[in-house]
Amino acid sequence: MQAPAPSRHAVTFVLITVLLDMVGFGLIMPVLPGLIEEVQGAGLADAALIGGWMFFAFSIAQFAFSPLMGNLSDRFGRRPLLLLAIFGLFVDYLFSAFAPTIFWLFVGRILAGLCGSSYVIANAYIADVTPPEGRAKAYGLMGAAFGVGFVLGPAIGGILGEFGPRVPFFVAAGLSACNLVYGWFVLPETLAPDKRRAFEWRRANPFGTLAVFRRYTGVLPLCGVLFIYFFATSVYPAIWPFWGMAKFGWSVAMVGLSLAAFGLIAAFFQGVLTGPLVARFGEHRVALVGLIVAVVSAAGYGLVGTLAGVLILLVIHGPEGFVHPMLTAIMSKVVPEDAQGELQGGISSVMNIAMLLGTVFFAQVFGHFMRPGAVVQSPDVGFFIASVVLVPALLLFLATMRSGLRNPAAGA
Repeated sequence: MQAPAPSRHAVTFVLITVLLDMVGFGLIMPVLPGLIEEVQGAGLADAALIGGWMFFAFSIAQFAFSPLMGNLSDRFGRRPLLLLAIFGLFVDYLFSAFAPTIFWLFVGRILAGLCGSSYVIANAYIADVTPPEGRAKAYGLMGAAFGVGFVLGPAIGGILGEFGPRVPFFVAAGLSACNLVYGWFVLPETLAPDKRRAFEWRRANPFGTLAVFRRYTGVLPLCGVLFIYFFATSVYPAIWPFWGMAKFGWSVAMVGLSLAAFGLIAAFFQGVLTGPLVARFGEHRVALVGLIVAVVSAAGYGLVGTLAGVLILLVIHGPEGFVHPMLTAIMSKVVPEDAQGELQGGISSVMNIAMLLGTVFFAQVFGHFMRPGAVVQSPDVGFFIASVVLVPALLLFLATMRSGLRNPAAGA
């Protein structure tokens, strides 16, 4: 028995869902310093530390629940789990809009992490409806949706944040409600009953799901690359708004616009250039370029001294967005159809372990080097550390290419 072919509206809905996930993640970044100051009365250095722990709460919730959602989608299908996650995001935005204390903001971030696993199911949905040779391009479109979401999220947060740090959450709640209604009517199921597998707790717990990386040949080294990459690049959500305010005196709106500019550039690279570049150079070479750019860009932000320099770096930084979709596409070719949800849950676990550690680490670094009386007082140290940390990811990826893992499926 085959699942019905998805309509154009269904695929559009999945892309919109990913976009709104990123909107929700991005909109809090410009308003976070002001929101923490409103409910806690903290200075910039202390607000950065609190913000790091808030991202930790978000990431650990995603780490705990994303594998569960991915495995449940392998058992019960993509549609019910995806709609449930969208409903949860709607509730979270309303919850965050009314949070009266820092404690409730933390609760809201945990709820956001729990419900933000919708992109795991969205990735599995795309794998259901896309042949292996087309997945790099499809995941590039998913990356573009992330990029557009990263345009809209910070822009909404920055512009509407001028009217109050809670206003953006009401807007996001309305967008999620509209998407839920849209999906209810246009989203078909794509995982046929005969392709579903029995649910197993050991494969759904956040550590057990990591076994997917050992189960299929050639995947484990790429898991290591992803972990280091996500750890190092968590410097951006951890300190970007605090860094911009401390180094350049940016307003909330300027923080939002800077993030929106990067999202727009990332969407162009991933949505427009991914397909042609993969067709010409292959997934491995495109990912390699992204990792090289990641190393250079992180160091560049530490050295840049003007707004014009930041804008130039944002353009240079664009190809880094190839890394995640390329590695995801490479690994998806190794894994059978009935384990695509498990794979995406495993990737999500790696991402969230790395980011929950990285956001706290880089927030602590920023807070330490910005405190009055610090031996070295600078907002840039985190970016220099991130650049150094990215070098092992680049070297490990080069090692996988040289060891004959250019086509992991060959060894599966």
